[in-house]
Order: sequence, then structure tokens, then C-alpha cells
Amino acid sequence: MKVFIVGIGSGVGRRVREQLAAAGDEPTGLVRQQRQVEALASLGIKAKFGDLVAMSVDELADAVRGADAVVFSAGAGGKDGDDATTRIDGDGPGKLAEAAALAGVRRFILVSVFPEAWRERRMDASFEHYMVQKKRAEIALVQTDLDWLIVRPSALLNDPGTGRVDLGLAKVHEEITRDDVATTVVALLKSPDLSRLILEVTGGDVPIAEAVAAVREATAPSGSEQA
Repeated sequence: MKVFIVGIGSGVGRRVREQLAAAGDEPTGLVRQQRQVEALASLGIKAKFGDLVAMSVDELADAVRGADAVVFSAGAGGKDGDDATTRIDGDGPGKLAEAAALAGVRRFILVSVFPEAWRERRMDASFEHYMVQKKRAEIALVQTDLDWLIVRPSALLNDPGTGRVDLGLAKVHEEITRDDVATTVVALLKSPDLSRLILEVTGGDVPIAEAVAAVREATAPSGSEQA
């Protein structure tokens, strides 16, 4: 499987890249610095040099073309103010989805956020803006005819993964490791029968493969077992 990742250099995207490569798949993606291209090339990863914000949809389509799936896991991370959050977190997924459609790539996974994330902390205006942009991105994606999945992880940790999660259509916001989010994304990439779903994932006790299988069973059309 060839997977184009926006966010391939860090966070969940880096971990998705590492897991795909370890499994013999072909991750690729977009990076904004030439040194990143070279560093990934040394690992056998053919990344593409480019800026999501600056590139046109046609240019993005050229970069994506030939992939089997797209993963968007990038974010402004609060850097460069609200405008960057709007352009990357808000506009980015819709722009990439348009490019994927133009390139004939139908599978698209968006790593998003729990709507109620950290509400008890009474976050500042920039965080509220971030949440609005994440929702804008989700809306843009679900209005496409792509085979999309939206994955909403709870608060992210850098601890080692457990290989176990709580995954479903609606979950209580807690915490989850980036490793486990990445493993979940990879499992969903390899489950093409699951599409057009918004899934929430947090730390839990269910092995990830079993959690994905349970979602498949819960969302299967009535009578599909007899088909």
C-alpha cells in the first residue's frame, strides 16, 4: 500500500510512516524543508518537498497521484497564530481532499480531535479557534464523495503505546498515546470496508485489531453476514 501522509515528519504522522514502512508498505508525504527530504531518503522514504498552504490544488494532486490512500495528521500546533491554524488545520484537509479527488485517490483518513477536548480547562481564545477549524475541516471532508474516515483521538501522550484502545462512534474523552493512534490509523487504512464514519478513540483495554473488528461488526449493513 502506498500512503501519502501530510504530517509525515512528526507526531502521529511520523508514527504512521514508521509502522507502514516496517510492514513493507510505501509511505510518502509532504515536507517543507529540503533537509527533511534528505533525512527521510536516508531511511528509504521518498518524501516530496512542498508547502500545503502555498501549493495549488493541481500541484497537490500531482504530489498525491499514485497513492492508494491519504492521511492528514498535520496541524499548526499553535505556532504562528490563528491565521496559520486556519490555513493548516481548517483549510488544509479540504484542499487535500480536493487534490486527492483530482488525482483519483479515494481513501482519505483525517486525524481530528474530540469536540469536547479539554472543555473543563476553560481554554483560551486560540484553542477555541483551533477547535472551530478542526470542525470546519471535518465538515469539508464529509461533503466529498471520497471514502473518508475521521479519527478523533483524545488527549495525546508521548508514552509508549499499549496496543489497546477504546474505539467507537462515541467515547468519553480521556488520554491516548500517539503510538496507539498511529496503530489504529494503520489498521483502518487496511480496512477498506470501513468508510464514511467518524470514530472516536481513547486509551482502553481492547487490542486494536479487535477494536477495529468490533467497529466493522457494529456498523455493517443489516443482513451483510448473509450476503
